[in-house]
Amino acid sequence: MHKAAIMGVGPDRGLGAQLCKRFAKEGLPQPIRHAPASEFEPRHVAILAYPGVALLDAVGPLEVFAAANLVLAERSPRCAKPYEVEIWSEHVGAIDGSSGVSLNATRSIATAAPFELDTLIVAGSPGINNPASRPCVDWLRQSTGGIRRVGGICTGVFLLAEAGLLDGCRAVTHWAFCDELARRYPTIKVDPDPIFLRDGRFYTTAGMTAGMDLALALVQDDLGRDVALATARLLVLFLKRPGGQSQFSAHLAAQLDGDGPIAELQRWILDHLDTDLTVEALAERVHMSPRNFVRNFEREAGAPPGVFVEGARLDAARRALEDSEDQLETIAKRCGFTSAEIVRRLFQRRLGVSPTSYRKRFRSVR
Repeated sequence: MHKAAIMGVGPDRGLGAQLCKRFAKEGLPQPIRHAPASEFEPRHVAILAYPGVALLDAVGPLEVFAAANLVLAERSPRCAKPYEVEIWSEHVGAIDGSSGVSLNATRSIATAAPFELDTLIVAGSPGINNPASRPCVDWLRQSTGGIRRVGGICTGVFLLAEAGLLDGCRAVTHWAFCDELARRYPTIKVDPDPIFLRDGRFYTTAGMTAGMDLALALVQDDLGRDVALATARLLVLFLKRPGGQSQFSAHLAAQLDGDGPIAELQRWILDHLDTDLTVEALAERVHMSPRNFVRNFEREAGAPPGVFVEGARLDAARRALEDSEDQLETIAKRCGFTSAEIVRRLFQRRLGVSPTSYRKRFRSVR
């Protein structure tokens, strides 16, 4: 299906035709008429890969652009396909992915002409210290100045950062690596929650599937909401995913280790969320004055006591929603909140979704 989808022609046209008829029958948005093929050129998109690459980082966006081609081919057969997509790498040929499956690069960065590109997407790998990506970093530093849009998927953001392209920019990466991105590149303004971010011509994303969210957003920018929506429906995706990546991140309890009175207090807090956790009460427990306690806690925990307590209670509420069928009022009381309404507000503010939506998406009890 890949070749036919990318080219916008071939035997898979029947699927697109059936879908378009279905959209019409259900009263969904109908085709936007674009210029004939002779009147506009396709946008050239390159996905930069290297040995050890996470295949979904590369293939996910590719499938979105291919599906957009298919949608337009079915809606207006005389239109030129909107996207030409290639895999670029240090060498032409097979690239061993991190999963053991190979990807085929059709263009070498040594001979490629980046000025041909409209969009460049840099795939990531499972780690952030892949030596095989070094030639790509050097190429990014030297050759990407004229490309209209440059994106990094998941840990591919680290390649853009190492090339110096994100200095002074806002950026996001996978939640597990946001702290490391901020530590290594202090000039980057790391925002850990968005699914993807745009700052000027640079785009950065959270986890691997966020590359598909980004590609859909680019399709919407290029071809309009109707085409992007039809593409999302074809791929059974959200056009815009609700909430940020904080709703997917590991729970706070898994991040606590270390010794000393503050670390011990943090662990005690997790087991006593329904008790008095004011600054005064916590300071008394570790035999410090409130002022000295706040200073020491923030230095060792990286956040004020109130922020830590709120996060601990939020994570406990998340686990309760995932693992039980208890009413929200019951969960709120058990986690130390004074009402369910406070829990609702906190979920919207911190996770971008309601407790009800969170439970539907993540609950393990059926």
